[in-house]
Amino acid sequence: MTNPGDAILLVSFGGPDRPEEVMPFLENVLRGRNVPRERMLEVAEHYHHFGGRSPINDQNRALLAALRKVLTDQGPDLPAYWGNRNWHPLLADTLRQMTADGVRRAFAFVTSAYSSYSGCRQYLEDIARARQAAGPAAPEILKLRVFYNHPGFVEPMAERVVAALERIAPERRAAAALAFTAHSVPVSMAATSRYVQQVEEACRLVGARAGHPSYRLVYQSRSGAPGQPWLGPDVLEYLRELAATGAVRDVVLAPVGFISDHMEVVYDLDTEARQLCEELGLHMVRAQTVGDDPRFAAMIRELVLERLAGAPRRALGELGPSHDVCAEDCCPAPAITRRPMSRY
Repeated sequence: MTNPGDAILLVSFGGPDRPEEVMPFLENVLRGRNVPRERMLEVAEHYHHFGGRSPINDQNRALLAALRKVLTDQGPDLPAYWGNRNWHPLLADTLRQMTADGVRRAFAFVTSAYSSYSGCRQYLEDIARARQAAGPAAPEILKLRVFYNHPGFVEPMAERVVAALERIAPERRAAAALAFTAHSVPVSMAATSRYVQQVEEACRLVGARAGHPSYRLVYQSRSGAPGQPWLGPDVLEYLRELAATGAVRDVVLAPVGFISDHMEVVYDLDTEARQLCEELGLHMVRAQTVGDDPRFAAMIRELVLERLAGAPRRALGELGPSHDVCAEDCCPAPAITRRPMSRY
């Protein structure tokens, strides 16, 4: 199946590759937002803790390579591009290249499994701005549906939870606590989307397939004004509560809200949460994300074929597959702050 006018576009958040890129990257992320410079410098230290390099770009390169492999092996014969919202390769630059290559229409896979302003609508806004910057010949961009309940996401994630549980001594495994983590968002943002419902469903599906149906959903990476209510409980609060019971020695943290081990995972969980667990006497194991698992890359191909060729729309659970085309008022920005800050 070949259509030289079509392509696939991987759309992600972006991140710095070297120390001198950290501050320009954060200035891009925070442009137009009332965020104190002290807060920006605090977040910059998270990157400098890892040598000024975010893992997200390498992970997107790996996912892009896995996607290209499945397209080569199984078709359709479509080129795959990659553009970021906040750092190179920037969306506008990628769309200019696609225009020069003769691409007329692209199916955009956004690296967010859930519906919310920051996970869906804001990407659509950024795509629209990038198309405008790329000029009148820029390709039409069709965003693919969210995939929180697709087997290509759920099944690899469940295997990673099982692998994490297996790192706990057999005699203590059944008593281990399992906590799924997702990115916290303002309560006002959650109220205008299906974010919480979708995250809860993903936890239920993954927990059931991992054979560990007892779990807790907690949130991480909260930011923004202290007086603004955000989804909770925070993962660090949960760990303190867990340790206070004295009944649990082991905890598995499974970042179901993320598709790759980027900065919010390696800092908030592998660094902050792990340090707290050591202080509290808890043995913590962190489950891996789906990353560039071949089944996940194959899922992207399936989502494209749904739109390109009317392929079956697969989804686990009772909620069914999400809609393809977002309504104009879908996932609006919260009233309190038009663009809530992400920590990274």
